[in-house]
Amino acid sequence: MLAPGQAAPSFELPDADMQEVSLSAFKGKKNVVLYFYPKDGTPGCTLVTTDFSDHENEFVKHDCVVVGISRDDCLTHADFRDRNGVTIALLSDPEGEVCRKYGVIQHKETDGVRRECLVRSTFVIDKKGVIRHAAYGVNPRGHAMEVFDLVRRLRS
Repeated sequence: MLAPGQAAPSFELPDADMQEVSLSAFKGKKNVVLYFYPKDGTPGCTLVTTDFSDHENEFVKHDCVVVGISRDDCLTHADFRDRNGVTIALLSDPEGEVCRKYGVIQHKETDGVRRECLVRSTFVIDKKGVIRHAAYGVNPRGHAMEVFDLVRRLRS
């Protein structure tokens, strides 16, 4: 698990339009809210994604970009985005490489079958690329505004 004060692991992943997005593109320019969610279209994931999207302008006013990552593919992200009016970037990590770097993959066993599960998690990364806040296993209800409160307190 990652903790505040650590350098945020770098990544480059495609968004819903298959355009590459990298963490390094924001370094020195923007704070980043990076949240990981299990699956497009599920109730909790839809709630947290639309909340972040609905409040995107407030994050922008505080020099912050919001980026969501799941293991869904780009086409699934595009459909999810379009159906729900999502405006924030949704990145695809189908192999789970970035998910593993951030420690958001857990192994669960159900009926004797062991499988990987993505734990809903959020990281606030400052302009220097340092993690300022890390939360694992977050509750989607009200989460976007909790994170916004953390972003408001960041010093540029």
